[in-house]
Amino acid sequence: MVLNKNSNSILVTGGAGFIGSNIVQKLINEKNKVIVFDNFLRGKKNNFDSKNIKIINGDIRKINDLNKIKTKIDTVIHLAYLNGTKYFYDNPDLVLDIGIKGLVNVFDFCKRKKIKNLILFSSSEVYQNPTKIPTSEMERMIIPNPFNPRYSYSAGKIITEIMGINYAKFFKKLIIIRPHNVYGPNMGKEHVIPEIIMKFNKLKNKKIVKIIGDGTETRSFIYISDFVDAFYKVLIKGKHKNIYNLGNNEEISIKHLTKKIGKLFNKDFKIQYLKGHLGNTPRRCPSISKIKKLGYKQNYSIEEGLKLTINSYLNSL
Repeated sequence: MVLNKNSNSILVTGGAGFIGSNIVQKLINEKNKVIVFDNFLRGKKNNFDSKNIKIINGDIRKINDLNKIKTKIDTVIHLAYLNGTKYFYDNPDLVLDIGIKGLVNVFDFCKRKKIKNLILFSSSEVYQNPTKIPTSEMERMIIPNPFNPRYSYSAGKIITEIMGINYAKFFKKLIIIRPHNVYGPNMGKEHVIPEIIMKFNKLKNKKIVKIIGDGTETRSFIYISDFVDAFYKVLIKGKHKNIYNLGNNEEISIKHLTKKIGKLFNKDFKIQYLKGHLGNTPRRCPSISKIKKLGYKQNYSIEEGLKLTINSYLNSL
């Protein structure tokens, strides 16, 4: 399905990252023209091979870099951010710098170019410790402790949502996306699933796998192909000034996840639990009734997704 029938382009900021590059590929497969804007701090240029993709190397914090884009655009998908727990704790100022400056520049660019549609990526981190599980889009957003650098990420995402809601009048369609624990091949090494995969791959004589926390923390993972399918349904059918959780509502503990990955490696092991990060969310499971109404169905079980992800990482070593 072509999103822009008049052949105008779709701009994807942060389009070379894990989620971004998969969204770009989906857009291309659906015969859309795409502009990828990225500084390639984490993404790769060789992720793309299509005549319908234009790549611009730029820093989202610099409005002059965005102004390099002269192509007619109807839709902006804003993903550019700095993700990964390591960055939250080690570089919270950089997380906020990219998040806030980049966001203001995107809004200024969209207003000047009279962009019709803007899709903003938020995060499940805005809920922190939610009051209800599964968690709906109406859950309150909260910063429990401004002195904890972890919340640099969620603070930037909350600002993204507040600005989006109050700038929505400038757009025909403005939609906010809240991803929940997306995983799959080529997602980097700063997330829980690839971290555990790499630990099993390096497992030696002591056969000890160390994980952060006590193992009871739960998450609801969504394989990247399912995520992209859900995203595209929201892109086409989603309503103006609406927020959508994108994920699955199948909870699994980190302990159980580790055991599943260990079984796929066919290795005997013991788990050693390490002190968790301050402010780590004990449970995360979204309500996905809104995307189900748009036609989303889960196609990949956690076992199927893990097999594909493990094989990808092992083949890249």
